[in-house]
Amino acid sequence: MTVTATITSRGQLTLPKEARRAIKTSTVVIQVDGETVVLRPARCVAGALAEYAGSKAPLRDIREKVWREVARGPKR
Repeated sequence: MTVTATITSRGQLTLPKEARRAIKTSTVVIQVDGETVVLRPARCVAGALAEYAGSKAPLRDIREKVWREVARGPKR
């Protein structure tokens, strides 16, 4: 998937909805290598929990799934 976004005069960037849905988190890691910029989902507890917002699953089950996801580390 390729999407285009504009950087504002204040240095802000809004990821289009389809990109946000694809990465399933609101926290990203930004890697800059020369002129190449890579955004990767950051696997953190807060970002992982966002995926389960509004879930009817027991909190214990959600917490266990989130900790397993965070322990796996970043997706590559």
